[in-house]
Amino acid sequence: MEFQARNLADAIEARLTGRLEFTDHDRLRDIVALLDGPNLRRFVVDVSGLDFIDSAGLGMILILQEEAEQKNIKLVVRGPRDDVKRSIDLAKIGEIVAIEY
Repeated sequence: MEFQARNLADAIEARLTGRLEFTDHDRLRDIVALLDGPNLRRFVVDVSGLDFIDSAGLGMILILQEEAEQKNIKLVVRGPRDDVKRSIDLAKIGEIVAIEY
């Protein structure tokens, strides 16, 4: 998985591409570190560029949610498609995390 981050007015958007799986757990620290930005109210994880997500990847989204919640930041997962959307829907991640289709 690769990611690029960009700052918006009161938000950060992290765009993920490729495959989000167990082997990416080290990169999670880099993404979590983005939550320390000043005046941050929203953290958008754009997953429209992901081709695949496994159960560990779904767990990483839940870890991001927990970290964001501790800092009073709203986490939004944006643009899941195809197999990634099916995985997120099957795991009922939308009951915990805001999903923007």
